[in-house]
Amino acid sequence: MKTILFALLILSGLLAGCNTMNGIGKDVERLGEKVQDATKK
Repeated sequence: MKTILFALLILSGLLAGCNTMNGIGKDVERLGEKVQDATKK
């Protein structure tokens, strides 16, 4: 029982981490696009 609970906790943590990293990736991508637009001017 404890091992199943432990596995579920780890799995939920990994899924939450993926969503967070996905959001950070999008923010960095937008920042890069703004820098590119600024250098074109």
